[in-house]
Amino acid sequence: MPPIVTRFAPSPTGYLHIGGARTALFNWLYARGHGGQFLLRIEDTDRERSSPEATDAILQGLKWLGLDWDGDVVSQFDRRHRHAEVAHQMLARGNAYKCFCTQAEIEAFRESARAEGRSTLFQSPWRDADPATHPDLPYVIRLKAPRLGETVIEDAVQGRVVFRNDQLDDMVCLRSDATPTYMLAVVVDDHDMGVTHVIRGDDHLNNAARQTQIFHAMDWPVPVWAHIPLIHGEDGKKLSKRHGAVGLHEYAAMGYPAAALRNYLARLGWSHGDDEFFNDEQARQWFDLAGIGRAPARLDFKKLANLSGLHIAAMEDATLLSALEVYLAATDAPALTAPDRDRLSQALYCLKDRSKTFPELLEKARFLLVARPVVPDAAAEKSLDTVSRGILKKLTMRLQNASWERETLEGAVAEIAAGTGLGLGKIAGPIRAALAGRTVTPSVFDMMLVLGQAETLARLEDASL
Repeated sequence: MPPIVTRFAPSPTGYLHIGGARTALFNWLYARGHGGQFLLRIEDTDRERSSPEATDAILQGLKWLGLDWDGDVVSQFDRRHRHAEVAHQMLARGNAYKCFCTQAEIEAFRESARAEGRSTLFQSPWRDADPATHPDLPYVIRLKAPRLGETVIEDAVQGRVVFRNDQLDDMVCLRSDATPTYMLAVVVDDHDMGVTHVIRGDDHLNNAARQTQIFHAMDWPVPVWAHIPLIHGEDGKKLSKRHGAVGLHEYAAMGYPAAALRNYLARLGWSHGDDEFFNDEQARQWFDLAGIGRAPARLDFKKLANLSGLHIAAMEDATLLSALEVYLAATDAPALTAPDRDRLSQALYCLKDRSKTFPELLEKARFLLVARPVVPDAAAEKSLDTVSRGILKKLTMRLQNASWERETLEGAVAEIAAGTGLGLGKIAGPIRAALAGRTVTPSVFDMMLVLGQAETLARLEDASL
């Protein structure tokens, strides 16, 4: 059995769509899980809509998502001469023909067919014409598609799909200016690149019938087809901007770790039992085409956020810190200073849990990233009334000579709480406001330990004035 080769073949006409990212991931997982190759081809034959900027956005998106590819990136436009060569080979084999019909003639045929209630499927009068009758005029090369029988797609996801050949026209493979059509270019590239499995959106299922006919015309092996359902919004409708983020770059900017997005996208239309949270190694081992469902997957931001939180909590501190710095750079936020980096590294143990995105984690880390004096927000300010400021003064005095250990700190705060007749929860609010200027923070004792004695006392004193 030949080694498995998959490919991702986006058109560089805009950002990398979340659906395209999932298609790339499925191809990557299948190739990596079977010891095969994952290739990248940029389908840039549409010169008016393609742009280098869009190509770069696609490459950067794949790199951010952590999907590495084998070999060089293939430009479909650069292979246009090879595509034309194959069109002429089909012509020589008798599986294609020159068609001299003008666009006006084709449209006239269709108008007449509509008026008479006949099929508008164009049938060229040049299909079986004697070459001796060919005029010296521009022509296209059309596939001489079979008109009887059926073209059958044995799809690894959709099952057996049958197309009646009398419903498929003789498609143009090479235009009159010698440029190839998409249908021809895709088949030639897939064959030349040795692609064994074509995993793509089910909006390409109809294309598979036409492309299969080209494979047959050249006596080339047909790859395994696997057409995956598209992603829908939470309302069950085709995903669009009204559903929120649709570009991969938007998810990166929202602060989801790439590992979390890989996990989430893998589960979006594919399943392995009841497993929801898994790592890359497990995904590579488990992923198979049989696990892909036929129903459209629905984007669920709540599930993504939950998975994201699990991945953040599970990340090694050094890996998480690097990912945070990449996030800050990508969002044009100020970079961490060396002292900030050190303090953040020490504090990650109390920041990772229950942070679902990088912005949430950084908000929890605000207490160690802000300089004195700490300015409380409106909610935290309510905790700093006259009574609370008096309590903070007592706590400051009590901690002046305390050993800086959790047990001692917990005992000191409990002692102050008992002395004032207030519960620990009542005292925690003013301490949070003093140390972080927020009402939602890590444990007050974790903040004290991370900030250290001198900084903690200084902030408590500032807030008690």
